[in-house]
Amino acid sequence: MTTEPPPGHPAVETQEVHRIRLVEAPVPPQTPEERRAVDHAWEEAVRANPDLFDGPVVACTRLTRTGPHDVTVSWARTTYRRYARRRGPGATPGLPALFVAVVQPAEDGRLLVGRMASWTATPGRWQLPGGSIEPPAPHQPLDTAALQWHAARELAEETGVDTPPDDLALWLVLRGARGSVGVVFRAPERPARGLRERHAALVSAEAERGRGAEFDRVQLVGSVEELAGLGGSCATYLAPVVHRYGRS
Repeated sequence: MTTEPPPGHPAVETQEVHRIRLVEAPVPPQTPEERRAVDHAWEEAVRANPDLFDGPVVACTRLTRTGPHDVTVSWARTTYRRYARRRGPGATPGLPALFVAVVQPAEDGRLLVGRMASWTATPGRWQLPGGSIEPPAPHQPLDTAALQWHAARELAEETGVDTPPDDLALWLVLRGARGSVGVVFRAPERPARGLRERHAALVSAEAERGRGAEFDRVQLVGSVEELAGLGGSCATYLAPVVHRYGRS
């Protein structure tokens, strides 16, 4: 089933899924002009944020619905610099991203969201725990189990909440206006106090190592209206996901 986004928010298509099939595809070629533009955008991005790293990531080349609750995702191996032209002046859609996100509810139904730290690629942005997907080793599959593993790792790294990958239930596939695709998992409910304590412990542990946590702040929200009160920007998918979760 596909639902409309809440009024006043960017169009993000959401589809409930029970099964996802992932198929590797060749990375789309670039013209010399496109390659130079990407390299220039990446150099500018690194000057603005030296913490950026051009690591390997998975991109989405195609999303196909194969049933009411089934989708096929074609993916390709690339590096993070291919996304450099997606932000800032003169931004272009470029190669669509493929990412995972986790809906982590508290026992009262509110969802955990985090604000990205100043040193990250999207400073100050509120979003769900999650992130880009690293490609598997050659001859290894990228499948639902691999996505669960990535999602569980992001949840732990950003919030301090350790959840076995098998406990994350496949829930939604998102497609944004620029074509990026997100796979959203639902985590088991946890006490609100415990969620805050896990993040506080993570922040303290990272500070002892001389590092900052990816989420410099977390909050529990139960509605789109509460999102608006957080201040700062939100990931384009966040309001539609919160809206849909509240109706589930």
